Amino acid sequence: MSLQNLSLNTLFVGQQLLFLPECASTNTVAQELVNKNDATDGCVIIAGAQTGGRGQRGNTWDVEPDKNITLSLVLKPTFLEATQQFALNIAVSLAALDLLKSHLPEGAKIKWPNDLYHQNLKVGGILIENAISGRFLQHSIIGIGINVNQVTFQHDRATSFALLAGKEFSLQTMVTQLLQNLERRYLALRAGAHDQQKQEFLKQLFRYQEWHPFEVEGQRVMGQIAGVDAVGRLAVIVEQKLKFFQFQEIKYLF
Repeated sequence: MSLQNLSLNTLFVGQQLLFLPECASTNTVAQELVNKNDATDGCVIIAGAQTGGRGQRGNTWDVEPDKNITLSLVLKPTFLEATQQFALNIAVSLAALDLLKSHLPEGAKIKWPNDLYHQNLKVGGILIENAISGRFLQHSIIGIGINVNQVTFQHDRATSFALLAGKEFSLQTMVTQLLQNLERRYLALRAGAHDQQKQEFLKQLFRYQEWHPFEVEGQRVMGQIAGVDAVGRLAVIVEQKLKFFQFQEIKYLF
């Protein structure tokens, strides 16, 4: 079974599937399909190799060919208001965490806003790009990169399923499980599981309710993560005050 011929037990996620041996960014390809009205709800683009993957804050996501999960999913969550868009981040992050926990149950966490961590090491990342029409989301392009069988990295805080488990994994099986997790979590969100998923997200949040160092405006501070607000800002207790931070306004220190 190849990545372009997956046996998916899904209603719509991955039923339209495009496999590319190599591309710069699956999110870019997904956006081009959306622009041409060629992407159905649940369309998935998978790349064997991605040469210019994007992450949060414009970081690149470069991976070895044919060893990792590099894909994008197109969804049309028109039931979500723009002010609720972080609920989609939560659902997608939980779906990715489900995959990690199914193989490595101990130490798996979500690092805000949507990175996949095992202990203090990064296993994967998610980038969601939303288009808004009026009050509601029109479409979302969800880019997911997960380190599976790669064992050498440029960044010392990166790891993979293979390094953590000491064995190789079937990419076909991993992608299949991930897409099925994504559909299950997304359908639960669509059915109204906002609050339930947010509580689960907080329980699985890296460093939640623990005191740790952060960098804020170039300064090292001690802070305790207290939660996440409705629009996805991180709530942190700093100097006995509850402060809220956007993605680029606070940095984890290790």
